[in-house]
Amino acid sequence: MNKSLRALNRFGLGARIGEAEKIPDPRGWLKQQLRPEAAKLEKPAIPTFEQIIAVLQETQKAQRERDREAQRLARRRSRELFEKESVAALEQRLTSASPFLERLVCFWSNHLCVSIQGKPALLPLAGHYERTVIRPHVLSRFSDMVLASAKHPAMLLYLDNARSIGPKSLAARRAGRRGRQRGLNENYARELLELHTVGVNGGYQQEDVEQLAMILTGWTVAGFGRASRRPGAPKFEFSPLLHEPGAKTVMGTRYSEAGVSQGEKAIRDLCSKASTSHYLATQLVRHFVADEPPPEAVQAISRVFASSGGDLLQVSRALVDLDTAWDPVQRKFRRPQDWFIASLRALGATRINGRLAQVLRSLRQPMWAPPSPKGFGDTLREWGDPDSLMNRAELARTLARRIPTPSFAPSRLLETMELEKTDPTPALLSDPSVAAEERVALALAGPAFQWR
Repeated sequence: MNKSLRALNRFGLGARIGEAEKIPDPRGWLKQQLRPEAAKLEKPAIPTFEQIIAVLQETQKAQRERDREAQRLARRRSRELFEKESVAALEQRLTSASPFLERLVCFWSNHLCVSIQGKPALLPLAGHYERTVIRPHVLSRFSDMVLASAKHPAMLLYLDNARSIGPKSLAARRAGRRGRQRGLNENYARELLELHTVGVNGGYQQEDVEQLAMILTGWTVAGFGRASRRPGAPKFEFSPLLHEPGAKTVMGTRYSEAGVSQGEKAIRDLCSKASTSHYLATQLVRHFVADEPPPEAVQAISRVFASSGGDLLQVSRALVDLDTAWDPVQRKFRRPQDWFIASLRALGATRINGRLAQVLRSLRQPMWAPPSPKGFGDTLREWGDPDSLMNRAELARTLARRIPTPSFAPSRLLETMELEKTDPTPALLSDPSVAAEERVALALAGPAFQWR
C-alpha cells in the first residue's frame, strides 16, 4: 500500500497527479493540516449575512402579501445565494491545501445536518450554517459545535424548534384563552438525542425526549412571523413567553429553571455522556476506516473523546494514529460528492461553476440536501447500486473533456489511485488505440477510482 495515496484519498479528498511523491511523512502531513484558521472559508462571492437577511425578509413579505411575482423573484434570489454558497464550498474542497480538514468539515456538517428539501427558507441559510457553525468549531469542543448548531436559524427552522411552545408557557395560555392550540414540537429534541449525541441506543426514553423538548422551548428565531420586521433578523432568540417554566429531568439529571442556560446545560451534559463518546467514535471510524467499524478502533477513539472532554482536535489526531485506517485490507466506497471532487482534483481542476455544482443532483447527493436528519449514508450499501454507478459513468465522460491539454497522458492518473497488482487499469490507460478522453472517462468510472 502507498501510504501517501492513502493519506490523500482516505483522509483527504483525492490525490492530484504528482502529489503523493511530495509527501514523505503521510501521518505528519495530515496532522499539520489541523489548524483552526485553515478551516475558514473566505471568498469574495460568498453571500453576506445582510444579503441573506434581505432575501428572507423579502420572501416573508411576499408571502404575507400573497404576491406571486414577488414570491417568484424571492425564490430566484434564494437559489442564487444557495448556488454561490455551493460553488464556494466545493471550490474550497477542490483547492484546499488542507484536504483532511475539509473532509472533517464535510463529516461534521453531515452529522449535524440541515436540509433544504421541503424547507425553502433554508436555501440561503444552509451554506451559512456550515460556514459559521461547523467550520469555526471543527477542531474545538464538540459541545461548542452542538450549541452553535442548536442556536443557528437553519437548525431551529429545519427541525421546527422555532415553533415549539411550552404547554404551560405564557404564550400557550394566551393562545388557549383565544381558542387556539399551540404546542410542543419534539423534532429537534429527538434528533439531538438520537442522531447528534447519545445515539438511538444511548439509554434515553420517550419521556426524556419530551422533557428535553420542554427545556428547549423558547429557543426560536427572531426575524420570522411578527418579528420579521426587526432589523438584523433572523437570529437566535430566547423567548421567555414560549418557554415551559419549571424544572425538568433528562436521562436522570434534574435541571432547575434557568431560562436559556437550562438548555445550554442539558446540551453540554448530553455531549459529555459515555454513550455519546461511543456513538460518535463509531460514526467516525465508520467514515475513516470501514463500513463495519472495528471495535478496537471505536474503543480507541471513544477513549480520546471522553478523556479530552470532546476535544475534536485530539480526536482528529487520534484518527490519523489508528493503524486500522492504514490497513490495506480496509477500504471505503466514495460517496458521490467525494468521487466528484476526487475526479476534478485528479484532472487538475481549480474552479467549479454553477452548472458543475448542479450535477451533484444527478448523483443523488446535492449540496446540503440529505433526505432525512440522519444525513447522507456512509456505506457501500447506500451508493454502490447500478443506477448510481451508471450516473458516475455518464458524468465521467463529461469530466474527461476537462483534461489539461491535448498532450495529457492518461496513464498519469495512475499516480492518483491505489491499485491491486492484477488491476487492468494500467493497461487500459496506456492503450493508444483508445482515445485519450475515453481512457480518462473509463478510469474515473472504473472500479479502482470508486474507492478511497
